Amino acid sequence: MDVEENNKVNLVSKEGDSFPVQPDVARMSELVKTMMDEEEDDDDDASSKEIPLPNVKSQVLKKVIEFCEHYLQDPMTEIEKPLKSQNMADVVQKWYADFVDLEQVLLFELILAANYMDIKPLLDLTCATVASMIKGKTPEEIRSTFNITNDFSPEEEAQVREENKWCEEA
Repeated sequence: MDVEENNKVNLVSKEGDSFPVQPDVARMSELVKTMMDEEEDDDDDASSKEIPLPNVKSQVLKKVIEFCEHYLQDPMTEIEKPLKSQNMADVVQKWYADFVDLEQVLLFELILAANYMDIKPLLDLTCATVASMIKGKTPEEIRSTFNITNDFSPEEEAQVREENKWCEEA
């Protein structure tokens, strides 16, 4: 490839922590790829690329980088839709299933980071994980899983169920 292959790209988290990564890892993010391309156009000295990611915390950025590095070595199998199982190990390779076996807060932060950074395979994996947590559950079980309060009165809930009966019949 070109000279930039020898140079690392520094991804800078919300807290200002810098994470040096190989350009091919950085380019998995469409956002970072665009920023790198713009920087190359503006500057002939591409040796010190620094990409600020003000919406991504350090802890989350570490996980994003871990995912991208692994994905380049061993790409994830495509996730079938609808999900064939609630168990992510039945949907993707073991490494990826273990990768998303996280606390909910971190999982949702990863979804936000994957969306912001535009990393489709990571977004697919994290969203499929949430979908697997919902699959086959009643509304009450889903509320319990995600700690959601039911703010419907019994009358409102009955009305919503009646209006959406067709969903449950499908």
